Order: sequence, then structure tokens, then C-alpha cells
Amino acid sequence: MHANNVCHFAIHADDVARAKDFYHKVFGWQFEEWGPPDFYLIHTGNAQNPGILGALQKRTAPLGTGFNGYECSISVEDVKKMEATILNHGGTIVVKPVEIPTVGVLIKFADTEGNVACAIQYYKKG
Repeated sequence: MHANNVCHFAIHADDVARAKDFYHKVFGWQFEEWGPPDFYLIHTGNAQNPGILGALQKRTAPLGTGFNGYECSISVEDVKKMEATILNHGGTIVVKPVEIPTVGVLIKFADTEGNVACAIQYYKKG
């Protein structure tokens, strides 16, 4: 059985450089440019304790009208089955399945309380 672990988080920022500087100085996180402009992978740990992978990205809606906080992603075995399960238990799909090249397929959903998170089916490695 798949563990469905929290596997990723995303920080949305108005000023990506300022946020990057803050998280590096406060927590020692390392940043790697990846994908579109103003998008960085966040490496929270080290070789002995890798931690969780994150992303820092440009906020897409003005603060107070868009997403505030960290957006988590949950690793799932079958994103299409998870989409149906979410709907069957009172959740809603905010973003239909979208492919992230070389990574996997992701959906964004809201739970019964309006909290938004993502579920991702990673591509098998190897």
C-alpha cells in the first residue's frame, strides 16, 4: 500500500529574492533554479537528513486575495483514483490533472473545510 506521505511544499512570495534570502539566512535552506522564472527548488536538509523538498515561487494573486501560507503536496499512487476519492468524500478539485514534465501528474484540491493542497503521482524512476 502507498504511504501517501506529505512530499513537497510550496512558498508563494511577492518578492522571491527577498523570501529566498530570508529562508536561507533563517533556516540555512539551499535554493536551485528550476523551471519558469522566479521558481526555485528548496533543499531543506543535507545528505544525512535530506528533509522535504520544497519550492519557492512568485505569488500569482495579490496578497490577501490569493494563497497565503505553505501549499503541501501529498504523494499518491494513482492521481485519477485519488481525484475520484476526494470528490466522493466531499472535497472539490481546484485544478484538474496537470503534467509536470519529468516529475509526475498533479491535482490541486480543496478539502471539506476549504483548505487547498495538492496530490501528485510521481513518475516511476528507472
